[in-house]
Amino acid sequence: MTVPLPTASTRWRCTLCGNLTRFDVTRSSKVVEYVHLDLAGEAKVEEREVLGETIESVRCRWCNAVDQVELVDRPGAGS
Repeated sequence: MTVPLPTASTRWRCTLCGNLTRFDVTRSSKVVEYVHLDLAGEAKVEEREVLGETIESVRCRWCNAVDQVELVDRPGAGS
C-alpha cells in the first residue's frame, strides 16, 4: 500500500491509535549527488537532486501498526 505524502493542508494520522506525530517511514529514493572529496579523501555531498521518491511503508511509533496511516486535514487548514 502506498501512503501519500502530507501536504501543506494535510498530515498523517494512525487509524488505530490516533497518533499524529511519530512515524517510521521506509522510502526509496533515486538521487543525483555532487560529491566533493578533499585532498585527504573525505567526502562531502554539496548538491543533491531527488529524481524520484516512493514511500514504501509507514509504521506508527506508538502502536507499531504498519500501513494504517491516513491523511487528515491540518488544524486551521480550511481558513
